Amino acid sequence: MARLSGLPAVVLLLAVGLLMGHAGLDLVQPEWLGRGLEPVVALLVSLVLFDGGLNLRLAGRELQRAVVQLVLVRGVLGLLGGAFLAHSLAGLSWPLAWVFGAIALATGPTVITPMVQQMRLQPTLARLLEAEGLTLEPAGAVLALLLLQVALGDLNHWQDVAGLLLLRLGGGALVGALAGWVLVEVLQRLPASTDALKLQLCLGVLFLLVASTQVVLPEGGLPAAVAAGVVVGLRLDEQATQLDEWIAQLAQLAITVLFPLLAADLSWGELSPLGWGGVLCVLALMPFRWLVVQLSGLGLTSLGWREKLLVGWIAPRGIVTAAVASLFALQLDQAGVAGGGALKGLVFLTILLSVSLQGLTAPALARRLGLASEAAGDALPGLTAGLEQQPGGEQVGPLKAAE
Repeated sequence: MARLSGLPAVVLLLAVGLLMGHAGLDLVQPEWLGRGLEPVVALLVSLVLFDGGLNLRLAGRELQRAVVQLVLVRGVLGLLGGAFLAHSLAGLSWPLAWVFGAIALATGPTVITPMVQQMRLQPTLARLLEAEGLTLEPAGAVLALLLLQVALGDLNHWQDVAGLLLLRLGGGALVGALAGWVLVEVLQRLPASTDALKLQLCLGVLFLLVASTQVVLPEGGLPAAVAAGVVVGLRLDEQATQLDEWIAQLAQLAITVLFPLLAADLSWGELSPLGWGGVLCVLALMPFRWLVVQLSGLGLTSLGWREKLLVGWIAPRGIVTAAVASLFALQLDQAGVAGGGALKGLVFLTILLSVSLQGLTAPALARRLGLASEAAGDALPGLTAGLEQQPGGEQVGPLKAAE
């Protein structure tokens, strides 16, 4: 339907989920999965993150610097701004407002990857957005969990948050990188004719990695999946073409399953108490992101106003955001803390509005700004040279070359 209509697939998937779920015909009820819902979502999300890390190529210092500045600036200012807007406009208490600010940091690769591919965005800008999502989604989930523990009284000091954040992010990434290195060693020793076995081995190692890491380091399975994908992608390089293609297809299947499941779990009763304050909060996050992108682009001569405008507009939230919010709302209810439903409703409202508004308008904006490639293949993830050769013999980074 998306290919025939030209509409973003994620928007159609959300619409189908709303129609079939609690907000519509009530034919699909995710709670039927019981305790299996959380691990199903976690494993499918890890597959998408692994695929994103597998195809992540940040060649060139200019692109690497752009990613680092965007992640750091948005990580700090996005947390502060999201918490302030949630408290002042949506009416969340300060403890829960900080949790929302951390959750809202994540710009999901489950949404951005299919979106930038379908809109044929220039490869360098696509990689910038994908790298932001792959970095901030795990970081936001871990930070949100720690801030929730502060709200519940399980952590008494804010200093503990920073230490545990570094431990879980760093520990997860380290374990993931090690698992990726071991996986490559095994894959390279298998005959070339055993592609099906290689795929099964990748999935088995990935799911075992994520499940075991989650036990030791809560939410650490997300950075582990990304790190494992990055290591495998860099070490196998062009030798994993067929493997990359199969994993990408499975990741697309995971997205197709996750988004209707996500939307089916949403009821209008969770959104209505927020009123217009919730809508204003979500809408205010969009121009606030533009300001953050302007600050993060300081000193980057290769990011012009057109690139900043487009990057500032594209920030859809995805599956991890929804899964984290649903889990947190349940924990808050079990602990007898009021506001869990409002937190979940505001997060889901953020997902619905950001995916719908940005998914429908971003392709037209990219074409208007001249940032969409003519050929569809140009927007697909792939290998790029670290430096582009210009007519005068000057070598510049990929962002500058694109400009």
